[in-house]
Amino acid sequence: MKCGVVKETYPGERRVALTPAVLKALDKVGIACTIESGAGIAAGFSDAAYREQGGTIASSREEVFAAADLLVQVRAAGANCEAGITDLGLLREGQTIVGFCDPLGAPEALLQFAARGVTIFAMELVPRITRAQSMDALSSMATLAGYKAALIAASALPKMFPMMMTAAGTLLPARVLVLGVGVAGLQAIATSRRIGAVVEAYDVRPDVKDQVQSLGAKFLELPLAAEGAQDAGGYARAFDEAFYRRQRELLTAALARQDVVITTAAVPGRKAPTLVTTDMVEVMPPGSVIVDLAAERGGNCELTQLGATIEHHGVTIIGPDNLPSTVPLHASQMYGKNVSALLAHLVRDGKFALDTEDEITRETLVVRAGEVVHPKLREAAPSR
Repeated sequence: MKCGVVKETYPGERRVALTPAVLKALDKVGIACTIESGAGIAAGFSDAAYREQGGTIASSREEVFAAADLLVQVRAAGANCEAGITDLGLLREGQTIVGFCDPLGAPEALLQFAARGVTIFAMELVPRITRAQSMDALSSMATLAGYKAALIAASALPKMFPMMMTAAGTLLPARVLVLGVGVAGLQAIATSRRIGAVVEAYDVRPDVKDQVQSLGAKFLELPLAAEGAQDAGGYARAFDEAFYRRQRELLTAALARQDVVITTAAVPGRKAPTLVTTDMVEVMPPGSVIVDLAAERGGNCELTQLGATIEHHGVTIIGPDNLPSTVPLHASQMYGKNVSALLAHLVRDGKFALDTEDEITRETLVVRAGEVVHPKLREAAPSR
């Protein structure tokens, strides 16, 4: 099977879908890789490094598409709606695409690709089960986003994170509140603690309390009933507006004592819930910072602007776009491992061996030979 890797075209995207280190593992299951020249440069991987591991370098994007049975990308279809549309004309019936595709958030864009007769596997739909941990690209990228969020907050805050006892007096530590204790939230907690902050964290799932405390942070408990906070696949469920309204009321007092708030709450295929309103921002101390990791989904803070840093009432609000791409080398290493693990699960002796009774295959397969097969995507785009 011939696998193609092309340069990412999403604005500012520096990751690459496969790194040289995974090519030999793919070769063992019968996958030979062709890489567009320069595809890995922004992430720190030269064409020569791919050649050394058995990869073939193609001079153009068109050459890769023409040769490939399988195309592996970081952002494909709905995850790259504007720039990615130019790839439609390069696709042919029978090809397979593996990558982040945002099938639930941008189903119409995905349908345009389906119309070309291709098969599509969506990396963001890998189920959160033990067997699939090595394939869980969302968790990999969330780890990096949580880490970077803490560093961004520390850089923007007009005080230091750690407590220091100096000849000029004692400097008190920064206070950080993390909203949402998924993978990104846990990494934000851990990184904030490592650089000296006093950290609290809140999540609608009370069973994450032990994880928060194991990292040396305090779990903020609110008197809210939140049964069914996640689905069987481990992803967050949305609540009704009445729940979020009461949640905001209870969180307001906690925000008043924070220097930094890092928000991470997201629901697949849905606008991110509003956890921090304008009124809540206005109770925070002047000079405090909000880093909104849900900015790409509309933001957890009412004032967040994607890709921008704004100030309101003395509070800095940062809405980062595509944080994993700011550490492209490690992001590509992790993503490449996730993809290669999924491909090793799907391919035997250079051919797809798709068992739709298998949970991993069934949950990641959204389009097969041009037909929408994933139930969630059928609900989001009933016309197909």
